[in-house]
Amino acid sequence: MLKNLYISNFALIEEMEVSFPGNLTVITGETGAGKSIFLEALSLALGNRADLSSLQNKNKKCIVEAEFNVDGLDLSEFFEEHDLDVDSTILLRREISTDGKSRSFLNDTPVSLNALKVLSQKLIDIHSQHQTLLLNQTNFQLELLDAFAGNLKDFADYKSEFGKLNKLNNVLKNLKEQEAQAKKDLDYYQFLFHELQDADIKTNGLKLIEEESLALENAETIKSTLLNAANSLNGGETNILSLLGLVKQNLNSLSKYGNNYAVFFERLNSIYIDLKDLTSELDNAEADVQSDAAKLEEVNLKLDKLNRLLKKHNVKSESELLEIKEDLEKKLTQFESIESEINTIQKQIDVLLAACKKLAKQISETRLNAISEIETQVKISLSDLSMQNANFKIEINQSNELTANGIDQVKFLFSANKGSGLNELHKVASGGELSRLMLCLKALLASRKKLPSIIFDEIDTGVSGDVADKIGNILFKMGESMQVVAITHLPQMASKGNHHLFVYKNDDNAKTTSYIKELTAEERINEIAKMLSTSKPTQTALKNAKELLNAS
Repeated sequence: MLKNLYISNFALIEEMEVSFPGNLTVITGETGAGKSIFLEALSLALGNRADLSSLQNKNKKCIVEAEFNVDGLDLSEFFEEHDLDVDSTILLRREISTDGKSRSFLNDTPVSLNALKVLSQKLIDIHSQHQTLLLNQTNFQLELLDAFAGNLKDFADYKSEFGKLNKLNNVLKNLKEQEAQAKKDLDYYQFLFHELQDADIKTNGLKLIEEESLALENAETIKSTLLNAANSLNGGETNILSLLGLVKQNLNSLSKYGNNYAVFFERLNSIYIDLKDLTSELDNAEADVQSDAAKLEEVNLKLDKLNRLLKKHNVKSESELLEIKEDLEKKLTQFESIESEINTIQKQIDVLLAACKKLAKQISETRLNAISEIETQVKISLSDLSMQNANFKIEINQSNELTANGIDQVKFLFSANKGSGLNELHKVASGGELSRLMLCLKALLASRKKLPSIIFDEIDTGVSGDVADKIGNILFKMGESMQVVAITHLPQMASKGNHHLFVYKNDDNAKTTSYIKELTAEERINEIAKMLSTSKPTQTALKNAKELLNAS
């Protein structure tokens, strides 16, 4: 429960600290005194947005601290998720600097606003003056149904699984879009790939093909030249090798006259051997050269294909064509991978969809089973609040389509008077009737959710007299099992509190400042008497105030 609230430099509050003992605490004060400011400050500590307008003194930072006792609350999962130490007391602190920047702390450890909001839902429920609008909202209606039916955990599990299902459906949608685009390109990519594959491209292959083509085109010239060269070296009676043979014999005869002549012989002999080998190779090369028109046409076709591919892909080398071929192969492989991934995701979706449908059906059945008792208890509570002829009904229609709320579409229907037809709340209920209905539903919800604390900001809007007294009785009874704080302007309500806080404001130092204090028994009689009459209560008002307090 909320133990203590400290506020510094917020709105009309310069500095304020107030304790909340538990049970039912009422807060009163004149209109405009700042009764709701402490709620705004508390909401700030619980993660609401803030800006510079919250600062009373623009040159000083704003600080709000809310201390909670969380004994008996299972918050271990939250503390573990946010890597925080478990403690029976937690202190939420929010700071707004003079430049408008905001920082949040939990037990002096920095945390995100989202973490504060998640935690606040487990600690306290703040019912504002305008929260009767929630009555028409599906989320609130389902929360009431699920809390009463004991579905809160199952519904949380469903929402988690449904969220996973949505994510997988989005993944599948994206994959199918990729597949559709890939199918458009697939035939073209396959054609390009096979065209490059059939070309049998090799690095530097173009140069070799060009050389082969040139050789085939000039086969006769090459063959004739090789033949003439071979004949010159070793053909006919007079040739280079026969002449060198005579010179070699003559030099060999001089070897006996000196080593230098022997060297001449060896050098010439080496040349003779090389030329003889060359002649043999020329003969072989000449024999290999054939004039082949069919081969020339085949090589030229291959050369044309390669040049055409270079031009087609706007590249200059075979290595670039090979890179393009590799890229096309990857794209074709990716398409096969997309098909495989689509099949895998679809199987996961089928399993998850079946699980969600099963869980949604179970939740729907428990909701339907809970409706009768909820309607009965709400009617009893409304009757206690002087609405004996009121009728309340919950209508559920099931859908074949899964939504974030399961398969149910829910409506709260209401009729305040005998003989009036049931209709949606905003069409048939007045402000006072909505306030009473909301109180009944909130009391029911709080008992089932087992929230430690609930705050009502003028839940008595639109009611007075006997009805206000009965609302006070309901709040008092709620305060026996949980902490209840009620901001009220009605003396009947104020008299029910176990503790009474009074908000007032003073104009000093050219500014207006709000204050809050806990009233003594005597001060409380005087304050309730003022609420019954005027700022200077009469003896009759004082007597009535004592009677109200004694009756409580």
